[in-house]
Amino acid sequence: MTQSTGSTDTSIDFLWLSEPDMIEAGVTDSARCVDVMEETLILLDKGDYRMAGASGNSHGAQVNFPDNPEHEGMPANGPDRRFMAMPAYLGGRFKGAGVKWYGSNAENRANGLPRSIHVFVLNDAVTGAPKAIMSANLLSAYRTGAVPAVGVKHLAVENAETVGIIGPGVMSRTILASSITQRPSIKTVKIKGRSAGSTEKAAQWIRDRFEDLDVQVVDSEQEAIEGSDILIAGTSTSPDGPQAFPYFKREWLKPGALVLCPAAARFDDDFIKSDESNLVLDYDGLYKEWFQENGPDVTYERLLGIPGNRWWDMVEEGTLPKEKLHNIGAIAAGKAPGRENDEQIFFYSIGGMPVEDVSWATEVYENALEKGIGTKLNLWDTPELT
Repeated sequence: MTQSTGSTDTSIDFLWLSEPDMIEAGVTDSARCVDVMEETLILLDKGDYRMAGASGNSHGAQVNFPDNPEHEGMPANGPDRRFMAMPAYLGGRFKGAGVKWYGSNAENRANGLPRSIHVFVLNDAVTGAPKAIMSANLLSAYRTGAVPAVGVKHLAVENAETVGIIGPGVMSRTILASSITQRPSIKTVKIKGRSAGSTEKAAQWIRDRFEDLDVQVVDSEQEAIEGSDILIAGTSTSPDGPQAFPYFKREWLKPGALVLCPAAARFDDDFIKSDESNLVLDYDGLYKEWFQENGPDVTYERLLGIPGNRWWDMVEEGTLPKEKLHNIGAIAAGKAPGRENDEQIFFYSIGGMPVEDVSWATEVYENALEKGIGTKLNLWDTPELT
């Protein structure tokens, strides 16, 4: 829909894809999304990508607000109150660029809206012209669920039957859905949430979609952790700091467990440093960049609580060998060791990166073109200024 450099046709059309359009084009296809995320993570490990910042590894640019604004009409700081732009380029067969832009405010939920509202712009990497503008809440949610499931594909025990979820929000639900595509042997799901209402809502969501699963609401983190083959740490950060993050005690973890960490989680440093733990990152460049941008402990303690930030702090302070950390893309490509026996315990830290949005957006966009989905819009026929 866009023109390559040197074309005499200067017109630019792009595709608008609403949320129903995105669904029709396959954005909720969890199994396919896992395949595309695996492809993306391998390209990351190869270095065929660029993100923001001088290093090409920045998560994005964020707009925050003061606690007490001096200017009338300026939003005040609050839970998850921000605007964020996440740009990236991805190579391989994708060879495209794009940016996810969203506003976030936890108060949205009281009005029946998602906490954050996303759009994505997909661009031609040569001309810079827009190829598509799309509703991106589902795009973001499903790629977020699929990236941990790449870890399930390569690191979970083959006959995994029990999943423990701590923090059963939207992210944990899409992770579970993606994980089931990789381990259809899953039979039981144990859920520990913060409030009875939200926990039961999540439990019912799972029951409605996976009728054969035994879904249990449990009262403690320990109950969710013990006996689980796969664990999902889906709890957001707490104002009380790391001591309030979900705690995964060594004695509670089943031999062979895989712990998926896309959100706040806490482990004992001595266990992390020991030969018993196997540490995997979605991509080490992200954690290195977070450390450079924020300094020791700031990202882990005050922002996300994602364990990979703590592990990178330990690498920088010299208490953890960098060789202990492996990228999931290297494991998927056979360049780094994965699971070698059913006793190994794996921790997989997931920070989330805009390259993942680029790849899944490209896949959905191409599906939409093939199926004639969406609305074609015109940017211009001839640009007024050149």
